[in-house]
Amino acid sequence: MEEMVAGCVAAGVRGVGLWREETAAYGLSRTAALVRGAGLAVTSLCRGGFFAADDWYDDNRRAIDEAAALGAPVLVLVSGGLPAAGAGPSAGRPDRDLDGARSWVGEAIGRLVPHALDAGVRLAIEPLHPMFCADRCVVSTLGQALDLAEPYPAAAVGVVVDTYHLWWDDQVWAQIARAGRAQRIACFQLADWITPLPAGVLLGRGLPGTGCIALDRFVAAVDAAGFTGPVEVEVFHEEVWARPGADVLAEAVAGCRALLESSARHIDAVVGAAGTS
Repeated sequence: MEEMVAGCVAAGVRGVGLWREETAAYGLSRTAALVRGAGLAVTSLCRGGFFAADDWYDDNRRAIDEAAALGAPVLVLVSGGLPAAGAGPSAGRPDRDLDGARSWVGEAIGRLVPHALDAGVRLAIEPLHPMFCADRCVVSTLGQALDLAEPYPAAAVGVVVDTYHLWWDDQVWAQIARAGRAQRIACFQLADWITPLPAGVLLGRGLPGTGCIALDRFVAAVDAAGFTGPVEVEVFHEEVWARPGADVLAEAVAGCRALLESSARHIDAVVGAAGTS
């Protein structure tokens, strides 16, 4: 955490997206003091969600409180995969009711809205690539995320636009515009898709400009949708993590800046701590 904060200050990066695990390891109050003392803003906290877990309600309330303590305006929600069937010959196996699982995510988020509003923290539903649907996130498209957010105030529930998870969807451009009209874009994250994907696929993200995603098109679409918040670079890859942090940060900033400079306006770039430190 200290190396990440010092690196961001040295690189002129003014904000960081934090993860709960690393924040807890360093200490919540220590992290808040360290980041604030360095003059950095916390742009988001990742993550809440996983609504199939037995303790989902208490854990998400804690996550909201942690975001508030850090001064993070956004708590990213990863909904979780299919719940386990509880009885009969299928006990312990994934329940195959995908529609029911997705509907429950919307209901669970609604139960958290009052606490989030009281804390001044916006819940941000993140859709993940369909390959994660079974075990990590039953929300796979931006349209699905917007449908789940729609019953609640935009100030309380928004969505995450993560290029790694959404680049494949030919409906994403219309859905980004829809999100902009409804003022639902709470978080914008850049990462590239590189192949071949590693075993387990989770650690297959590349730094901006290293893969096959038309990131410039995403920047233009989010910009046209009226989003004026920070841009996070969120990358998970063993080879990236093995490199010196300062080198990774410099490449992330350079790649992000090149994309943003092609946009009609300047957007401040921030780097997600967990993916790059």
